[in-house]
Amino acid sequence: MLSTSRNRSRFARGTAAAVLITGALGACSSPDDGGSGTGGNATGAATPARKAVGAPQVPAHALTGYWQNFTNGAAVEKLRDVSDAYDIIAVSFADLAGERGQVGFTLNSKALGGYTVEEFKADIKAKQKAGKSVIISVGGEDGKVEVDDGETSKRFTDSVLALMKEYGFDGVDIDLENGLSAEYMTRSLKALHQKAGAKLVVTMAPQTVDMQSPDSDYFKTALNTKEFLTVVNTQYYNSGSMKGCDGETYQQGSVDFITALACIQLESGLDPSQVGLGLPTNKRNEKAGYVKPAVVNNALDCLSKGTGCGKFKPAKTYPGLRGAMAWSTNWDATDGHEWSKSVGGHVRAMR
Repeated sequence: MLSTSRNRSRFARGTAAAVLITGALGACSSPDDGGSGTGGNATGAATPARKAVGAPQVPAHALTGYWQNFTNGAAVEKLRDVSDAYDIIAVSFADLAGERGQVGFTLNSKALGGYTVEEFKADIKAKQKAGKSVIISVGGEDGKVEVDDGETSKRFTDSVLALMKEYGFDGVDIDLENGLSAEYMTRSLKALHQKAGAKLVVTMAPQTVDMQSPDSDYFKTALNTKEFLTVVNTQYYNSGSMKGCDGETYQQGSVDFITALACIQLESGLDPSQVGLGLPTNKRNEKAGYVKPAVVNNALDCLSKGTGCGKFKPAKTYPGLRGAMAWSTNWDATDGHEWSKSVGGHVRAMR
């Protein structure tokens, strides 16, 4: 995720060097074949979107926002302060606690102005009463969680379930940026879903490089859990240049970069309702991929309606597209919630 914290900083690396991924990619320029990813034809009327996959309490079109349990120059928020525009609030972050695979979470009360655990738990309940889902995000850039065998898989499942019971979280977000095992993360998430039930919210926040091909471990994990996966909010920033589903190379910070890369997921097995567009809200980080809210809205329209596109225009439309994600609610608050007012309003209009 993005921040200027020395502990939680993707921008600490500076703008990412251009990355060119070669090999077979999904073809978004193919004719409408009526397959599972098709919501309609970009040149004609879109057909009604199918019911969203995943936790039934999450709106079919939703805005996800990451709430910071640390300070980094952004506005300090208590959970109750998070804008009502966010439908899924990911508390960041849980990390390694104890043995390998085991995760834990400690509220940073001191940094958050004396915010108590009791207040935090009460705020989670209040958000849920207002129709929001509050989940625990695992990892972050510096996360050290490893789930790579049977024992670590079980510890991960059990410890996440324990956090859900302790704090009242609705589910889990996987933001492991130093690699994961598709086999054992899949095993963990399926076990968690079996124990927690159908209302479990499972989200992911992979880097762009992790979603360039369905052969990657992150992509495999998403496909392996697509029966109950709520949304994959790929981070369309801090990436440099990447290939889109048409085989062309696009530079971050543009509507084409977002749409052409999202097309890979839409054409490679995920349901449109499981695809979200992850963007930063800190306008001070334009060099690493920040785009104005209007660009995010154009990308949403391009993919769902075939309008607002740049050079790249998908051959299909995906009216069931889940929505967008913000890193972070705190940076959004720093600028008067400008991002969530615009993008959040746009996502609500998709419902």
